[in-house]
Amino acid sequence: MRAVPPRLSYLFLHLFAFCFYAQVTNQSPPNFTQHVSEQSKATDRLSRRLIRIYQLYSRTSGKHVQVLPNKKINAMAGDGDEHAKLIVETDTFGSRVRIKGAETGLYICMNKRGKLLGKKNGQGRDCIFTEIVLENNYTALRNARYEDWYMAFTRRGRPRKGSRTRQHQREVHFMKRLPKGQQPTHSSHHQPFDFIQYPFSRRTKRTRYSSER
Repeated sequence: MRAVPPRLSYLFLHLFAFCFYAQVTNQSPPNFTQHVSEQSKATDRLSRRLIRIYQLYSRTSGKHVQVLPNKKINAMAGDGDEHAKLIVETDTFGSRVRIKGAETGLYICMNKRGKLLGKKNGQGRDCIFTEIVLENNYTALRNARYEDWYMAFTRRGRPRKGSRTRQHQREVHFMKRLPKGQQPTHSSHHQPFDFIQYPFSRRTKRTRYSSER
């Protein structure tokens, strides 16, 4: 078997390096938007959940969403009603949330017919909603399992089927409001930072003195 000439080996090596470089450079850059979209759809069970408390004011009924003990959901509650106080838990690092009534502990969910109902266990995707901030500053809540269906209420405060909802409709527009009597957290209410002064050791004093000189 004849040995490969050194010059031919050198050419093969350069050809291999060129092909590898062309393959690397032809790869498309990572799609950050797609990455965020994929991560936002996955439940985050490791990070600490952010919990907020607020009311949802319906643009059509002029009342607030409430979760009743009989598992019914409507938008007929007045400002400060005990059943209108909602606890909102984040599901991912994005804008997906679970919403439950503070008084009843029932989660707002949507069944396969697009009907809103309360459930004790809110771990299913039918109990997860994506908060979408609209151009008019209202918020729409789109169901995670039925992605084209939104939480919506009629002028009388009755829930509307998700299959009949669209993002541009007034029925799906809500405004977040603090419960009556609850004041927003102000920076003046926070505790100031405490600066701890450690005593200097002899070595620290000597180093500080030499640096000042």
